[in-house]
Amino acid sequence: MKINRTILLIAATTLALTACEKRQQGGSSEIASPVSVTEVSKSSISKYNSTSGTALSNSEVELKSEVAGKYKLQRNPRTGAPYKLGDQVKAGETIVKFENKEYENEIAIDSKRLSLEIAEQEEIKNRAIYEKGGVTLSQLRNAEVAITNAKYSYENAKLNLEKMSIKAPFDGVIVNLPHYTPSVQLASGTSIVSIMSYSKMVMEINLPESAINEVKTGQEVFITHYTLPNDTVKATVSELSPAISPETRTFKGKLVIDNEKMKLRPGMFVKADIVVKKAVNTIVIPKEIVMSNRNRKYVYIAEKGFAKVRDIRTGIEDNDNIEVLNGLKVEDQLIVRGYETLRDNSKIKIQK
Repeated sequence: MKINRTILLIAATTLALTACEKRQQGGSSEIASPVSVTEVSKSSISKYNSTSGTALSNSEVELKSEVAGKYKLQRNPRTGAPYKLGDQVKAGETIVKFENKEYENEIAIDSKRLSLEIAEQEEIKNRAIYEKGGVTLSQLRNAEVAITNAKYSYENAKLNLEKMSIKAPFDGVIVNLPHYTPSVQLASGTSIVSIMSYSKMVMEINLPESAINEVKTGQEVFITHYTLPNDTVKATVSELSPAISPETRTFKGKLVIDNEKMKLRPGMFVKADIVVKKAVNTIVIPKEIVMSNRNRKYVYIAEKGFAKVRDIRTGIEDNDNIEVLNGLKVEDQLIVRGYETLRDNSKIKIQK
């Protein structure tokens, strides 16, 4: 019986050792999970408050004829051709002239210029005589009044004569130019040309109540439009209303858009991303790789062939990325692919 017990004991021990060895072999033969890594580095990140609206020209005017006359479209000095839609104009350039001899005769500008010259000569003569005692002070003052009246009359004549020319009041672009037959007689009050200046543009916006403590005047804004798929136009928050609408729970604001290269056109419906926070020279990682469990946020890094959990504290985030305030350091090997099924100390194989 003793021999049988000894044999049984040896067999049991052998089985236990074999099982233990198999477990150890099984542990050491864990399949390494394929992952991709990137080296942690520093960059910049911004938080945006986004809205949309219509970009409008900064200045716009419709010019109408102030007098009746024969229509004469002028030539653009930059092209040598008659002005047309889309042409750029400079302040003071004459776009259209009118011919109306009867109106010019009524103004009688030459007569008024001569009257001014005569009044000036009379005043000079009377002043010289007055200094010699030949005329009274009252007579001298009457000569001065005559000069003043002649000046007003001549200036009014020049202003009336200028009504026969349609001039650009500011630098801009012709956005409407109705066609009229050359030399046709047009009545006073006829629409002649519309001009816009949109090298600077404005945009009225409505922002949610939640943004009232984030959005400030002077903040940078990026304007985008589907016609600019790989480009943006810069703007600035210029005005903000302190009042919140009880109906919409929004507040009004205004942006000034720098459109010097004319990338935007008046009337375009655009998106505006207002930079409300910005961090530079900070660790930024893809937002999609951040795992969470209740209030805990963590990522995986590669270290000596194993995945290691790193708890992190985050800051600013945008649509794709997030700032890491602590938990990672520069040059850590951050696992960016294959992280979904990992555990702490999982065996990994880095793939390029």
